[in-house]
Amino acid sequence: MKKQSAIMAERPLGSVPDAFRDEPRMGGVLRWFAHYPRALPVAIFLAVMTITAICVWAVERADTETRRGELEQQATSIASALERRANANAAYLRSGAALFATQDEVPAALFQTFIGQLRLDANFRGAEGIGWGERVDTRDIAAFERTMRDAGWAGYKIHPLPSSDQAYAVPVVNLQPLTDRNRRAIGFNLFSEQVRRSAMLEAERTARPTASGRVVLVQEEDGDADPGFLIYMPVFDASGTGTTTRLKGYVYSPFNADDFIESALEGELPERAALRVYDGRIAPDRLMAETMTIETGGQSVTKTVNIANREWIIELQALSPAALSQLSVIVLFGGLIVASLALAIAWLLTRQAVEARRTIAWLEEQAAIRNSLTRELNHRVKNTLANVLSIMSLTRRRAKSLDEYANSLDGRIRALSATHDLLTQSEWGTTPVRAVIEVEMAPYAQEGNRHVEMAGPEVDLAPNDALSLGLAVHELATNAAKYGSLSVADGMVHVEWDLVSDKLVRVRWREEGGPPVSQERSRGFGTDLIEKIVAHELRNPVDLVFEPSGVRCTMLIPVRLPTEFAMRARR
Repeated sequence: MKKQSAIMAERPLGSVPDAFRDEPRMGGVLRWFAHYPRALPVAIFLAVMTITAICVWAVERADTETRRGELEQQATSIASALERRANANAAYLRSGAALFATQDEVPAALFQTFIGQLRLDANFRGAEGIGWGERVDTRDIAAFERTMRDAGWAGYKIHPLPSSDQAYAVPVVNLQPLTDRNRRAIGFNLFSEQVRRSAMLEAERTARPTASGRVVLVQEEDGDADPGFLIYMPVFDASGTGTTTRLKGYVYSPFNADDFIESALEGELPERAALRVYDGRIAPDRLMAETMTIETGGQSVTKTVNIANREWIIELQALSPAALSQLSVIVLFGGLIVASLALAIAWLLTRQAVEARRTIAWLEEQAAIRNSLTRELNHRVKNTLANVLSIMSLTRRRAKSLDEYANSLDGRIRALSATHDLLTQSEWGTTPVRAVIEVEMAPYAQEGNRHVEMAGPEVDLAPNDALSLGLAVHELATNAAKYGSLSVADGMVHVEWDLVSDKLVRVRWREEGGPPVSQERSRGFGTDLIEKIVAHELRNPVDLVFEPSGVRCTMLIPVRLPTEFAMRARR
């Protein structure tokens, strides 16, 4: 028999299938897909989710622009409403200034008549009322206070008095409607405070209604610091001559900022947005009014509005929107559902494709295994037939009768068959030494009549070497049964084996207790079979000695590792 390990080990167990190993014939994408089958479903999922994210971003961007447009529209509407309300109030002040300019004095009766005709309750919403502040020179303050007390204003007193660098005071003489709240302002020197004084001087310079900056009205209770403002309209003496006109006083209106804004907007404050109004610039100390306080908000817009010759800044800030708009949530969930379905479908198709590819690779591998087994079977059949022919030829030469020839040939063929059965059970893989010896010695080692002792470690042999060992043991056992230790009741056969090296096992056959071995004997078929055929197949010499005490035989057999004979790849 020939060495078979190269034929039987064409593909080691666990090697890469040819379909995956033949990468040069596959495109880069197919090769990458073969190594990473999960990448395609994940890529499809990510692609769909990327498109979904872009759609959500577009929806959110459009929604943001829409909200900003709405804020811009609301801010414009608010600015227009505030300007209309301020212009309406300024128009009343202009008419009062025109009336009072033609009078030498502005008595209380005249002022009350004027205010009554204005019908303030219906047309002057958002203001505390309309007041008259008369110019009083510093040297005339005491006389003016006596005149006011004589006119019925008991306890009338100008406060605070003008400083030494001020030539006159502008005390509040009348303020209608004369409520308990407005009574607190009677006698107050409007010209004494810097913010009011600046507005009054600007109004005098331009002869136009002019709003003051942020102030706290005198009408406010102690501790109540709601901001407000005033609009002043100067009144000049129309009866004067020459180019110089004398300032008689101011018609003015005090405003609580919150009431003014609410009346201008007619109670319809912006929804889901905070409105803040600043005097001149955006700063905490310039805040006139706000509709709500929010720590964090969304986008905001600002508008500049002119209130009686003074700039105000309107800031409209939307409340923080939800994480995503309703439409974005719908798009996101829709995209997630589509991506999940696409992932599931791609995953199933990918698994089917991978399974199909694995099945094809497995079938190709099985076909290669079948081819190898076919070649191996052909090789073994030829070797077996050659052995049978050799056995038949040697047996025929030494047989003296047809019966002897048939019996000898039958036993040897049966020995080959028994070892073949053992190799078939191991699927023509490695076979233990003990199993080969036990099969051949089974007829001579029955219970109750044991003549055989076997001892040795676990050692595996290649199929060809197992066949040779089985044939040798059969010949030795047949000879011992006819002429040696196994032919008598007290005879014993010892079969021992041990490892000489990692690649070589030594098997020793030793007989004792049998009939003495004759030293004058003819050379038999068994001797030729063992020393020629078996030694040739084992590739090592066989030491066969016929001592008087019994036959001794020592054989050296190659050891084969299990991996060298693995023929079947596991799927």
